[in-house]
Amino acid sequence: MQTEIRALGSSRRILLGASSLFLSCILASGVAGAGAAAQSGTGRYIVQGPDAEVVAERIRALGGRVSSELPLINGVGAELTTAQARALGKDGALRLQADHAIQVATARSSGQIFTNSQGRFDTYYPGLVSAHALHAQGITGAGVTIAVLDTGLSASSLHDLDARVLASVDFVGTAKGRVVAKGPKADSSGHGTHIASVAASGIVATDTLKSHGVAPGTKLVIVRAFDAAGQGSYLDVVEGLQWIVANKSRHNIRVLNLSFSSPPQSSYWDDPINQAVMKAWQAGIVVVASAGNSGPDAMSIGVPGNVPYVITTGAMTDNYTPAKASDDRLASFSAAGPTHEGFVKPEVVAPGGHMAAVVPTVSTLVTAFGSKMPRHGGLLVMSGTSQAAAVTSGVVALMLQADPTLTPDLVKCRLMASARAAVTPDEKLAYSVFQQGAGRIDAARAVKSTRKNCANVGLDIKADLAGTKHFGGPANQDANGNFYVMDMAGKTWGKPVKSDGYTWSQGYSSSQGYTWSQGYTWSQGYTWSQGYTWSQSKARSQGYTWSQGYTWSQSLIWKDGPLVNRKLTDIMSINGWVPQE
Repeated sequence: MQTEIRALGSSRRILLGASSLFLSCILASGVAGAGAAAQSGTGRYIVQGPDAEVVAERIRALGGRVSSELPLINGVGAELTTAQARALGKDGALRLQADHAIQVATARSSGQIFTNSQGRFDTYYPGLVSAHALHAQGITGAGVTIAVLDTGLSASSLHDLDARVLASVDFVGTAKGRVVAKGPKADSSGHGTHIASVAASGIVATDTLKSHGVAPGTKLVIVRAFDAAGQGSYLDVVEGLQWIVANKSRHNIRVLNLSFSSPPQSSYWDDPINQAVMKAWQAGIVVVASAGNSGPDAMSIGVPGNVPYVITTGAMTDNYTPAKASDDRLASFSAAGPTHEGFVKPEVVAPGGHMAAVVPTVSTLVTAFGSKMPRHGGLLVMSGTSQAAAVTSGVVALMLQADPTLTPDLVKCRLMASARAAVTPDEKLAYSVFQQGAGRIDAARAVKSTRKNCANVGLDIKADLAGTKHFGGPANQDANGNFYVMDMAGKTWGKPVKSDGYTWSQGYSSSQGYTWSQGYTWSQGYTWSQGYTWSQSKARSQGYTWSQGYTWSQSLIWKDGPLVNRKLTDIMSINGWVPQE
């Protein structure tokens, strides 16, 4: 079977058959440390094929060393010489990728600490997404486990997470599944502790008795795939994802938080991390990914946020006035869609500006901001879509406690259908759907929602993973370079239907006031309206095979075919260093 695909940004046709997933592809890493020789004259690779055992046998036959089994993505980690890699690259049934570096680069911190009148540390973001209203009803995420794949978690008197950690596993370097001992060096970076604290801290403010975290009743699984400097590798991340999927039932893992991103180097279905993420979604885990901090430019969504199935989250800010909704705005750093395959991303936005949460006192973050952050108890303030993803993961946990029968697709559907779009005073969309998706999430509305069949409709994750069919989204670009949403017949935008909100199936042309060159200024705030609930959004996440062959005007990085001996200089990061917003 062959499916004709036209990549967003290229008029060149790519014919993909059933074996397309195993295109021969050798990636030579240009990132220091990532593809470093495991021993003299060798490098680390991820090798994929029809079956992990077949791949391992082929490598051993050439004298290479299999360092790890990756059945989740039908592959292995291997140490190969250049000659062995070249020999494997000639095998049309195999796909090779050098194990290049990925890095956790945390958001810039001003060191500002939020305290209440008694001097107690406090947070604001659970209230912005109506989580506190659910806490009062006993909905705290109890019975749900969130897996956080990050830099680890350190014990702290400022959070109560330690007692709720079911498992903590390390995949950095040679650890490969080693149980992490709790202590001050468990998270030597600090980023993972900050993310876990945003999502799940149960510490309460003395005056309001409201929790600092979004889902204070959840259990946690901590998977460390990044080191003190925020660096790891593709292999580390894939192994961590594989462990999470394998231990889903044992620890009741229902939510997976992925607060990192990297510029796409291939179509979404060909990336090993994306393949593992899709397997997690298929296994029943709701995957929440950060959009990335490379915004506000269009087409800046990274891996794994470019996976069409998952919930990709952008960031908004309350402009330092949590009690005043009229000046809320989209964060200027928040990455925007569409993806190279034409999907509208992010799906939603969540608080991601000046997020106060715990970091360990012995960590890279404290070293960087030691003069601005109290050493004896304090919450470090950071901005980024990493934190927005953590808020969303917490909200998803609340939804799953309220209704444990929800599938990942249903969670995504109801989260989007209940979101609040940012609108101008005259009730027009303040930001393009490529910037805000369905709008800011609302936990209480999401729990009450009864919507069905409004997310990932028309997609087939089984066929996608098998390589027999891949999908494109409804985004397109007009002759003037403006992005818009097509209906599923390939037509341009239609008129907005006020009673239903702006339906994704009809689209809303970016040339109607949402062009990137004429967009609204970031300093202006907009109300997150209740009026636009996207309740009729059917085609928004529908997707379809690109048999009609639409022409795009911008190109994928690998526009000339498979990546062969391409030096990868882009490193994966949880957040770029961005100003506080």
